[in-house]
Amino acid sequence: MDRLMVTVSGIRGVVGSTLTPRVARDFGYAFGTMLGAGSNVVIGRDSRPSGPDLQHAITAGLLATGVNVTSLGVASTPAVALMTAKLAADGGVIVTASHNPRQYNGIKFLQPSGTGLTAGDAMKLKGIWESGQFATAAEDARGSQSHDDTAPRRHLDDVLAICDVETIASKRFKVVLDSINGAGCVATPAMMEKLGCELVHLNAEATGDFAHNPEPIEENLTELCQAVRGHGAAVGFAQDADADRLAIVDENGRFIGEEYTLALAAAFVLSKRKGDIATNLSTSRMVDDLAARAGCKVVRTPTGEANVVSGMLAGNCILAGEGGGGVIEPLVVPVRDSFVAIAYVLQYLAETGISLSELVARIPAYVMLKTKQPCPEGAIDRIIDATRQAFSYQLEARLNDSDGLRIDFDDAWVSVRASNTEPIMRIMAEAPSIEDAEALVAEVTRIAGTVTGPEK
Repeated sequence: MDRLMVTVSGIRGVVGSTLTPRVARDFGYAFGTMLGAGSNVVIGRDSRPSGPDLQHAITAGLLATGVNVTSLGVASTPAVALMTAKLAADGGVIVTASHNPRQYNGIKFLQPSGTGLTAGDAMKLKGIWESGQFATAAEDARGSQSHDDTAPRRHLDDVLAICDVETIASKRFKVVLDSINGAGCVATPAMMEKLGCELVHLNAEATGDFAHNPEPIEENLTELCQAVRGHGAAVGFAQDADADRLAIVDENGRFIGEEYTLALAAAFVLSKRKGDIATNLSTSRMVDDLAARAGCKVVRTPTGEANVVSGMLAGNCILAGEGGGGVIEPLVVPVRDSFVAIAYVLQYLAETGISLSELVARIPAYVMLKTKQPCPEGAIDRIIDATRQAFSYQLEARLNDSDGLRIDFDDAWVSVRASNTEPIMRIMAEAPSIEDAEALVAEVTRIAGTVTGPEK
């Protein structure tokens, strides 16, 4: 199902098919038109081989609308977001498809704060792009172009400023890191050195020639798990291609699940300071249990980083994130940040003096299933309606339709929604046992099949 995805999360498509330099140039025109001539934009990219061509095309569109562009080169998403704010830019652009496979690339647009566009601004940008009505500038009013290579260092400095470097370094942790040949290769080794860690770095060259699928889920991280066991490391970390997400492997070489990244960060932060936490409707209820223990609450939002950040700011939350391995620390930059997650996990280990598996055991456990299935264009609303009707008779079911449909029970939940980044639907469930979670996913899958099956 090869189609260009244009959502609040930006655009993604298959390079050379739905996403071409012409599409990228036109989005540069559209973003420049929206911001206005004389505006300043920061642009960076992950390491994908298609990145330079797409960045050049976007830049061409921006310059043609009279926008000034500062190129950061290869940098993590949090580093680009940070520089957008530090350079007082009017907007930012990141050329990345995050966790998607190599054949994909994408473009994410940022507000001056470094956060993703609001839903309203994303729709405005899409409308300008679809109209093709671009405000190009006269030749003598074109924008100017410059380069700044300080993004990785400045971001790292801000991350280290919020953690106890001396305490972490005193433990001399052995760490295995898989940067999947992505943007994390640029600055993460320097971070490990400053934190006094003995680093075993897998897939450490920022070539974009991914050694495995870059999504940091269990099936893609067998090499990391084996390396943690083989090297007797205290922990294993896996970044995605733009280094905003983090998955963790314990000292036994066991993948603990990407949902635990936010849970561990929340447990650590709540041990230091009290406050509410923001996350989306697809994130594990582990975070709710941890917040309740601390006398705090969780602000739930629709899926999408921009929505979580909006909830974080509106609720004055001390931390935010998403269950796919994303931790958002407003003290650094209001986007997902694998560097912050690494620092907090290492400090949690250093201060408690116990193993990662023991820290995980302290967190209330649930079983979560995350499935994704093809979804014909236009079918998701009918699937949601059918699911709502099927569960509405159950008195104990609580239905939330602010993001697809989520159905909560006393100790479990199931949800169905369209992906913001792929032409698929996601059916997820969480329950105390694998059997209960599987049953919930199977029921929603069955309902979806009645809508999309051949008889329809």
